[in-house]
Amino acid sequence: MAQDLAYIKKNIVKAVDSEEITVSLHKELTSLNSNDPLIWAYVGTLEGLKAKHSWNPYSKLKHVNRADKQISKAVTAAPDDLEIRFMRFSFQFYTPSFLGYSDDLSEDRKAIVRLFELKKFGRSDQDLVRSIAKFMLDTNLCTPSEEQILKKFI
Repeated sequence: MAQDLAYIKKNIVKAVDSEEITVSLHKELTSLNSNDPLIWAYVGTLEGLKAKHSWNPYSKLKHVNRADKQISKAVTAAPDDLEIRFMRFSFQFYTPSFLGYSDDLSEDRKAIVRLFELKKFGRSDQDLVRSIAKFMLDTNLCTPSEEQILKKFI
């Protein structure tokens, strides 16, 4: 069941507000030992959510470090995957910059916009594409020309 992307996507949204779902989905996905970079990125995102749900500063930092490594591994393996790039962008966007985990924001923003321009959405459905475009616009990090490209998809 964990290999089903629709299942993963539905539950990752729930995991944002639920430590129980975060832990459970993380366990399911890591047990797959998948060779799919998208799964690796989801595992990394769940590590980031573990940091969000943790109260211990040491645990938070440990999870943030693991999340960064896992998502970056996925980006290296599949640099033109919109969803993977977006997961790293959003992870780094929400991680406090003083921790030093926001070095790839500009690179990922440019890659995401380029993928939109080329209409290379990979396995992302129309709703996710629209959500990514809206999120990118809401960050106020895009240039006016990048905004014009993204606005076509919302």
